[in-house]
Amino acid sequence: MVSSPSVIYPDSDGQPMADNTLQFRWIVLFKENLECLFRDNSEVFVAGDLLWYPMEGYPEIRVAPDVMVALGRPKGERGSYRQWEENDIAPQVVFEILSPGNRLGEMVKKFKFYDRYGIEEYYIYDPDRNELSGFTREESGLNVVEEINQWVSPRLGIRFELNPDELVVYYPNDERFKSTVELAQQLEQTQQELLLERQRASQETERAEQERQRAERLSAYLRSQGIDPQQIP
Repeated sequence: MVSSPSVIYPDSDGQPMADNTLQFRWIVLFKENLECLFRDNSEVFVAGDLLWYPMEGYPEIRVAPDVMVALGRPKGERGSYRQWEENDIAPQVVFEILSPGNRLGEMVKKFKFYDRYGIEEYYIYDPDRNELSGFTREESGLNVVEEINQWVSPRLGIRFELNPDELVVYYPNDERFKSTVELAQQLEQTQQELLLERQRASQETERAEQERQRAERLSAYLRSQGIDPQQIP
């Protein structure tokens, strides 16, 4: 369905993506690692700080989750997530990263929004206090996850480990979520290992070639002495 040209759905709400570097770091950590998790699945859309409009004709009804995942929707660029243009599929999973500026009333309002418009899993992390809350949808709506430590997301398969100092998130294969710097370091280490492996392979090839040449020289010498190398037991 094409939106009515008389209704404007802004791509920005004028609010900053994050209030501080700590909040921004966690937003990026979730968004980028979830992108990596679903990199081979063309039907999973992951976005950060993107306005979600759940109802056509009501541009005032909107929210911009810090990170959201829409399973069953193709990857691609969007100015906003207009649900009626997405086969009416609501994002299934949302993450909010708190900052000291977040007010209780604001978070209650967001919770009601997500509950009303169909979010299946809702996670809130406060990096300053190292507190994680999770909610999953049941018949009565979003209900709190009683034991969040070691909780595995039903939709994403990722695991949350709440350590004394910081939250650690794991892929389904138990690899830890990594920052962009850590991913770059891992790539550099992998490249160095591949280079060393190529150098070792090259050295082995060179040694084999040297052995072949020595064998040829020995065979030539034996033949010059009237000895057939093939007849030597």
